[in-house]
Amino acid sequence: MTIEATTPSGERMILNMGPHHPATHGVLRIVVESDGEVVANCTPDHGYLHRSIEKIGECVEWQMFVPYTDRIDYVCAMNANLAYCVGVEQLLRSDPGTAVQVPFRAECIRVLVAELNRISSHMIAVGAMAMDVGAVTPFLHSIAQREMVNDIFEKLCGQRLTYNYITVGGVAYDLTPGAPDEIASFLNTFEKEMVRFNKLITTNTIFRDRCASVAVVTSDEAIAWGLVGPNLRGSGVDWDLRRDEPYGIYGQLAVRVPFGERFAGRHGAVGDCYDRYIVRLLEVQESVRLCREVLKLLPPPAPKATDQTGGFQADVKKQLARPPKGEMYSRTEAPRGEMGYFIVSDGTKVPYRVRCRTGSFSAAGIFHHVMKGIFLADVVAVIGSFDVVVPEIDR
Repeated sequence: MTIEATTPSGERMILNMGPHHPATHGVLRIVVESDGEVVANCTPDHGYLHRSIEKIGECVEWQMFVPYTDRIDYVCAMNANLAYCVGVEQLLRSDPGTAVQVPFRAECIRVLVAELNRISSHMIAVGAMAMDVGAVTPFLHSIAQREMVNDIFEKLCGQRLTYNYITVGGVAYDLTPGAPDEIASFLNTFEKEMVRFNKLITTNTIFRDRCASVAVVTSDEAIAWGLVGPNLRGSGVDWDLRRDEPYGIYGQLAVRVPFGERFAGRHGAVGDCYDRYIVRLLEVQESVRLCREVLKLLPPPAPKATDQTGGFQADVKKQLARPPKGEMYSRTEAPRGEMGYFIVSDGTKVPYRVRCRTGSFSAAGIFHHVMKGIFLADVVAVIGSFDVVVPEIDR
């Protein structure tokens, strides 16, 4: 619902949401110009979390930049690691003399951890969105599932937030002996918990009506504003890099892509807050299926880490010492959409240029467009539905 913001006197109030407002996601400031209870204008104000990560990428060696990618999106650090490493590997493959072949077991492990991290990231997104509009209990259920994923990751690499696990050429460590069974057990438990979660909030009439027809973004608008990931698919655009431009072993998995279809029924519209919420829940179900498919494909471990089938890390020391000159842009499907890296090499062990494209940056750009004419109370619902993570904006 959009309401024209007009007052006889023309007086408006300036409100600050952030940079430390509990209703915003991170250190994000939004300057809202209100006309009574209606948003007349909205201006995101970024930069409070800027740490020059991209510039640091031009000052450290290729492999040493991986831990910094964790900080670009700490909610899905595995996917952030993967995006950079895929870009560097594509750069190395541009010259037959430096081409690197990631072992098949490592490719399987990469998909496993990326999809598990997608599950944990989306559970934070949908749980926080419910909490933003006043439902606290669903967030506790979603965070409990995220903690189960973190338990798996902690056994795998020792960390629960910033993992530094995926490396150029593979992964840092092989799976622990009981990891496949533990992952399979989690997937079974998670599916049962999602039934309860959906009964609790997804089918809740109050929550559904609270989000239906709010901040509608049409498919044409989503493309024009450069939205990616669930925010793009929530507007009815059938596009996913894992299926349409596959990398790793995604081409072998037949990824199914959910997209917005007016999930709120007659009360909603394609591309509203509820559609963006539902698309993330459907993506979680697809991630469960993908993890099960990968567990079937996972080859047994090999005694040698660099084995092309059962190894977990290719030897890339020589290639990274003298990579080919040139530039490369690669993109992957992170939980917040396309995460791409533009990398320029001058043939030395330190990148010449490193630039990152993130989904949250694109989402924040449309805020001032979609928030005009909505109620002030709906602002937090809109922010939650786009699932922005501030470090992706301030790099």
